[in-house]
Amino acid sequence: MKISKGVEMLHLEFHGNIIHPTLLWDQEMAVLIDTGFPGQIEDLCLAMDAVGVSFDKLKVIILTHQDLDHIGSLPEILQECGSNIKVYAHELDKPYIQGELPLLKDGHLENLPKGRVDDTLKDGQELPYCGGIHVIHTPGHTPGHISLYLRQSKTLVAGDSMYSVNGIIGGIHAPTTLDIKVAQLSLEKYLDLDIESMICYHGGLIKLNINDQIQKVISY
Repeated sequence: MKISKGVEMLHLEFHGNIIHPTLLWDQEMAVLIDTGFPGQIEDLCLAMDAVGVSFDKLKVIILTHQDLDHIGSLPEILQECGSNIKVYAHELDKPYIQGELPLLKDGHLENLPKGRVDDTLKDGQELPYCGGIHVIHTPGHTPGHISLYLRQSKTLVAGDSMYSVNGIIGGIHAPTTLDIKVAQLSLEKYLDLDIESMICYHGGLIKLNINDQIQKVISY
């Protein structure tokens, strides 16, 4: 789904789960925010092709956090594209993504994906790609969970900090959130942003009364 020029919310399905990585691009490059489940590289390629962005244009991957449905296809992408890709994540989730520590929620599973993180991100950091990406450290779901504010389109990529249902914020997903109180505090960082669109990895796009909806979740 097109959010604005050069911003696309992807729609991927995996065994009944619908997830929404975000694709950004300009004339020079493409940026992928989250990589889906293991084995979804072909789905990602097809989704990129559908919006006219070739896979070899992908230069940057930003991981919002360590969960399996976000880092799953990272090893395959790196195998396909090698040193052409730069991978970012928060320092607190880096060792889990790289396989140095078992994933906090899926560590019991076998054959977990192991990728590399080339550079770590901090709260308030600005990335220069595709019109500017503002990094917001929003722990709670995981210690190193981040959200991303796309300055050019006034879009908030909220990762798993909240979920949505039919264009309405459903709240914080308690069963998969490691610290609910910390997660609620993290949401306060969104209130100063001028948000026209918000993408939840689970549930998709929100367009209406976003700040009011966030405030209700914080106050709940």
